[in-house]
Amino acid sequence: MPVPLSTLLSQVLVAFTIEFDNEFERQMPHWTTNYRPPAGTRQGVWLVSMAMWTNCMQFVGEEGISVGELERLARTKTNLNGMERWGYTLRSAGLIRATPKGRMAQQVWGPLFGAIEERWRARFGKDEIQHLRESLWALVSRFDVDLPDCLPILGYGLFSIGPKHEQRPDQREDTGRGSQLTLPALLSRALLAFAIEFESESHLSLAICANVLRVLNESGARVRDLPSLTGVSKEAIAMAFGILQKMRLAVIEPDPAGGRAKVARLTSRGRKAQEAYRQLLGSIEERWQARFGEDTIRTLRKLLERLAAEVIPEPYPDGWRASAPKPATLPHYPMVLHRGGFPDGS
Repeated sequence: MPVPLSTLLSQVLVAFTIEFDNEFERQMPHWTTNYRPPAGTRQGVWLVSMAMWTNCMQFVGEEGISVGELERLARTKTNLNGMERWGYTLRSAGLIRATPKGRMAQQVWGPLFGAIEERWRARFGKDEIQHLRESLWALVSRFDVDLPDCLPILGYGLFSIGPKHEQRPDQREDTGRGSQLTLPALLSRALLAFAIEFESESHLSLAICANVLRVLNESGARVRDLPSLTGVSKEAIAMAFGILQKMRLAVIEPDPAGGRAKVARLTSRGRKAQEAYRQLLGSIEERWQARFGEDTIRTLRKLLERLAAEVIPEPYPDGWRASAPKPATLPHYPMVLHRGGFPDGS
């Protein structure tokens, strides 16, 4: 079975995001769970991912913005409580404003989209990246709804949340010409449209299916191995398993081989859900070929396949990802959570 189109879109988007985040971490004073500056010297912010720029900080200035206006411009919600707690914003007189630390973060974030895309042009070829942009725009420009430029923070059940109100292209304030959109914005719009269509026909989210349900079987896999097998964090896996167990699609049991290890396995219902997930992926891609053109989808697939085989981002030696276990794969769908918007749910 060929790699699903949603997986190819996801892994290229995740690779760009991680490289973007690594550069932000290098340039921006920050603190994390594993790195806390000495008492009295904390000058930075809690480290967050690219999504928090796209769904929040690019719209927040010193003059302030209302919650409603922020969500209208971003076309999605953000984690306002988190951004305030982490040092990026404050609320006063009913408006959200950037703190001095938040303004410093904005200065770092702003140029990074161009800088990382330029790196990719040098690494993978100027023509290759330009063709990818054009291929994505040939698809995205056909959508009937004005999607956000990032994947939304996953909602209840780890479902992707589309815009509340559909806007036709001729109703948009910004028609979003392909040349004006960042590469991750193009990837995100295509991927979110796929996820929304998938989830309109599935009782499970694409995030759960593509990452956790995908790697399980009825024989069982050790729970401690799942972060490496899926490419997503143990916290994201725990959230997914809460849903899978509630729906009686998977169970966690003691390892039959003994010891303290736990094993996760599919139930017979889970195996059927896994097969339904695989069939639905193929069905949607066939529909997209009929709706948007076989050449459009096949060209996009070929470009993504070439890029996905090479985009393995490496962290800086002193970055937090350098000390974390290296997964065997990138996520097959980004797990963007309230924890900071990281694509692997970290």
